[in-house]
Amino acid sequence: MKKERCAWCGEDELYISYHDKEWGVPVYNDNVLFEFLLLESFQAGLSWITILRKRENFKKAFDNFDYKKIALYDEQKKNELQNDAGIIRNKLKIKAAIGNAIAFQEIQKEFGSFSNYYWKFSNGKPIQNHWKTTKKVPAFTILSDTISKDLKKRGFKFVGSTIVYAFMQATGMVNDHVISCFKHAELV
Repeated sequence: MKKERCAWCGEDELYISYHDKEWGVPVYNDNVLFEFLLLESFQAGLSWITILRKRENFKKAFDNFDYKKIALYDEQKKNELQNDAGIIRNKLKIKAAIGNAIAFQEIQKEFGSFSNYYWKFSNGKPIQNHWKTTKKVPAFTILSDTISKDLKKRGFKFVGSTIVYAFMQATGMVNDHVISCFKHAELV
């Protein structure tokens, strides 16, 4: 019997794998949270499948998403990234990734971990939504507005409310699998 999934993943094997194994699963690990934050910030204005297809290239280009190394990138490394055809070669997004790595560490110092900071917005637990169709799923919410404003206040870039909401979905702060999807029940 075929598993019922959220309509957005369609028939693409990469999307199906991402949907089934990662999307909406709560993430409390700072390294993984930073990876998603970096990828989501590069996704701005693009489709997520574009980012997924380049994910391994991003991993290689950005030192396995090691925010401590990324925070130390110099002009030579920025130029190297801007010439890397395997990633999104947007100068502002590359600069933001470096700045976000620095701001990420500042949050860690203040809260003990980025995870502590991030999950305080939902009292440490995923928000369980019960959407019947993907058309009902919002692009942003009051909570994503709040997190976005706080991140921006702390120096983060490319963290508008829509990007933050996608980050919340990807990292399981919200369960936005439709109720007919097999993952919805798994994550409740």
